[in-house]
Amino acid sequence: MRFIPLIVARPEVQMAIDEAIMQARIEGRVPDTVRLYAFSPSSVTMGRFQSIVHDVNLEEAKKLGIPVVRRITGGGSVFHDEFGEITYSVVIGEDFHPALKNVESSYRYLAGPLVDALKELGLEAGFSGLNDIIARGKKISGSAQTRRKGVILQHGTFMYSTRVDILGRVLRVSGEKLRDKGVSGIWERVTTLEREGIKLSRREAYELLKQSFSNAFPLEEGELTDYELKLAEKLIEERYGNPRWNEMR
Repeated sequence: MRFIPLIVARPEVQMAIDEAIMQARIEGRVPDTVRLYAFSPSSVTMGRFQSIVHDVNLEEAKKLGIPVVRRITGGGSVFHDEFGEITYSVVIGEDFHPALKNVESSYRYLAGPLVDALKELGLEAGFSGLNDIIARGKKISGSAQTRRKGVILQHGTFMYSTRVDILGRVLRVSGEKLRDKGVSGIWERVTTLEREGIKLSRREAYELLKQSFSNAFPLEEGELTDYELKLAEKLIEERYGNPRWNEMR
């Protein structure tokens, strides 16, 4: 499997790269791929079918200079803090492992290295529901997925020092959703490594995850192909950098 080293970029670039890798993998141009990346500036990504008005506080996001981009994967809105969050992404054929045939088991198989990394730090961690990872009972990571022609794209967060106060300002989290989780506020629902007493830099968090994914998958460092880069440019223009895509629904 190919491993793409850390890329720090705007949200439209990151989302375009993920889809470009997926399309190139479908066409047989590239191998299964794992990558780790960070958003700059801090950004919000929305699920494919979400309402931007109902799920994001656009006024607060604009005030804070936080761009909002729609993903091709499902799931909810996510705040990606440039000062405290790393995103992982896996593009992989469904035939790589039997666990990938089932949606729930595939989430756990592909996000397993994040749980391993948390345990390596001494945290009690595990999966909750379909696509969340919890540490000491609170959400520290969430993942989203889409499938096309036998290929899976799954990406998700790793919150090592996310500013939960900013998260609460830019995302509209319904009271009903919080009640379903048995909590009254976002602070009771979400945590980070720093809030659990573990302070890591971005580089340290990156190296921790890189090692954990290397332990789980046969990774070999590589780079994006010219085909993927050109396709990503096209996707930015047509989709992720286009208000019609990001503001739909």
